[in-house]
Amino acid sequence: MRKKKKIFLIEDPSPLSTNSGLQTRVVGESPVEGLSKLKNTPLDFNQTPKTKPLAIRVSLKDSPRLKPTMLTHIMKPVAFKPQLTLPKAGMQMRYLATVKGSVGRQMPAASKIRATPVSHDRATFTIRDGPIFHGKSFGAKSNISGEAVFTTSLVGYPESLTDPSYRGQILVFTQPLIGNYGVPPPSRDESGLLKYFESPNIQACGVVVADAAEKYSHWTAVESLSDWCAREGVPAITGVDTRAIVTYLREQGSSLARITIGEEYDADQDEAFVDPEQINLVKKVSTKAPFHVSSSNGDLHVAVIDCGVKENILRSLVKRGASATVFPYDYPIHKVAHHFDGIFISNGPGDPTHCQETVYHLRRLMESSQVPVMGICLGHQLLALAAGARTVKLKYGNRAHNIPALDLTTGRCHITSQNHGYAVEASTLPKEWKEYFVNLNDSSNEGMIHKSRPIFSTQFHPEAKGGPLDSAYLFDAYLESVNNYKNSEAAIQPFRDSRPSRLLVDLLSKERVGVEPDRLVSPAVATDHATATAPAASTAPSAPAVAVAA
Repeated sequence: MRKKKKIFLIEDPSPLSTNSGLQTRVVGESPVEGLSKLKNTPLDFNQTPKTKPLAIRVSLKDSPRLKPTMLTHIMKPVAFKPQLTLPKAGMQMRYLATVKGSVGRQMPAASKIRATPVSHDRATFTIRDGPIFHGKSFGAKSNISGEAVFTTSLVGYPESLTDPSYRGQILVFTQPLIGNYGVPPPSRDESGLLKYFESPNIQACGVVVADAAEKYSHWTAVESLSDWCAREGVPAITGVDTRAIVTYLREQGSSLARITIGEEYDADQDEAFVDPEQINLVKKVSTKAPFHVSSSNGDLHVAVIDCGVKENILRSLVKRGASATVFPYDYPIHKVAHHFDGIFISNGPGDPTHCQETVYHLRRLMESSQVPVMGICLGHQLLALAAGARTVKLKYGNRAHNIPALDLTTGRCHITSQNHGYAVEASTLPKEWKEYFVNLNDSSNEGMIHKSRPIFSTQFHPEAKGGPLDSAYLFDAYLESVNNYKNSEAAIQPFRDSRPSRLLVDLLSKERVGVEPDRLVSPAVATDHATATAPAASTAPSAPAVAVAA
C-alpha cells in the first residue's frame, strides 16, 4: 500500500490584490523542518532541499485577478509548465527572479567570437558607387557592410550607438570630436533598467568619426570609446573627412557602405554589399519572449509591443506609475488587450512593411478594443499602416536632437530628437485620422491622432535620451487617457483588476530575452574571428558567472 502524501495549502501573500484567491499546493513530504507552519507565508525558492525536491502546482480556478486564459496567452511563446521543480543549490531560475534582484546587474560579457583587440590599422570607408575614404581604425578588427547614415547630434553617442533603431547602419557623426567623455558603466536603476544605454549592446554595425578622442574624462566613464567598440566587435574608423561624407549622403541619399580594416585593401571585395533594408531587422532586436518591468508609483498596467524598445521609453512609463509587460513584435496583442489598461508600440529599425504580422494585429486591436494606444517612431509607422495609410522612404532621413516639429492642434513648435529613415504619407491618412505634428525642416509627417478615440502616435522621440524634453508631456497625456480608460472599465466591471499579479511578475523575465547583436558581414570579406587573438582586457566591470537552470 502506497504511503499517503501530506498536503499543505499556502495562501498567496501578494499585496497587489486584497481579494486574491490564488493558492499554491505543495505535494510531498516536507524536506524542511516546520513546513507545516508555513500557512499564509510565502515559499522560499532559495531554500536548499534536503531530500527530493518539492513539486509545485498552481491553482487559478478561484483567482479573480489572474485568469487561466490570461496566463496562457501572456506566457506564449514561453513554455509554461504547471508543475515546476525547485532548483538545486547554487542555481538560479530565470523566471523566478524579482525586479529587485535585477538592480545592479552588469551587461553580458562580450562574445569571444565578436570581440577583438583594439585595432589601429589602416581602415577604409567605401560608399557603393561613391567615394572611398582612408583613415585609421580605432575599434574592432572586422569588416562590415551596412547602410551609411549620419546624425548631427552633438552629445549622447552612448545612447545613439545602443539605440536599436540603428541596427544594420553605419553611423557617421557630424560632430568632429567623439569619445571625449568616454563610456559609462552598465549600471541599472531601481527598476532594473540601464541608466546610460538604450539597450545592452551597441546596435550600429559601424562607427565613422572625424576625430576619435584617445583620452576621455567624465565622472561616470569606465572605458574609452575605442575599447568599447572592440569589446562589442564593432569596427570604427577615424581621420576621415566626415563633412565630405555627409555632403555626399545629403545629395545622393542614404547609401550602402563598407568599413574594411587592414593595410591591404582590395576594391574588388567591396562589390559585395549587404542591404539591411532587405532584412526584417525588427525580428533581430525584439525580445523573443515577454518580460516585465514593475512600477512602484502607480497601479496602471501597459502592454508594450517591442519593435526595438529603448530603455528610456520603458523608464518614462514606469516612473509615471505604469508597469510594463513587454511582448515580441509579432505577438497577437489583440487577444490579451482586455487584460491591460493601455497598449504602447515602440520604436525600431528598418522598413515598417516587413512587420506585416504586427500591422495585422494592430488592425484587429483597433477593431475589437477601445483601449488607449500610443506609438513612437516605427510604432507610429506601423499604426499608420494598420489604419490604412502608406509609408515612404526619406532621401537621407532625420537623425538629430534639434529638429523642429509643429503641433498642429496648438500651433506650438517643439524641438525634438529623431532617428528614422521612413515617414508616413499624411495625404493617405483615412478620414477618421488627422495629422498631429509636422516637420518644419522638410514638411514630413511627425504624428497622427484619431479624431474620436484615445489613439495617437509621433514620429519623433518624446523620451529623448539624449535630446530635449519639450515633448515629454505626451507620456502624461497618454497615461491620462490610460487612467480614464481604467476607471471607465472599473465602472462597468467593478471587480476588474488589470494590475500584474505577483505570480506573473515572478514568472516573467526582467529584461529582453534571446536578443543578441550580429554584424552584417559579407562572406567574401568576413574576418575569421575564431582564429583571432584573445580580446584585450577592458576596464569595464564584468558580470560574475551565474549558472542558470535550463
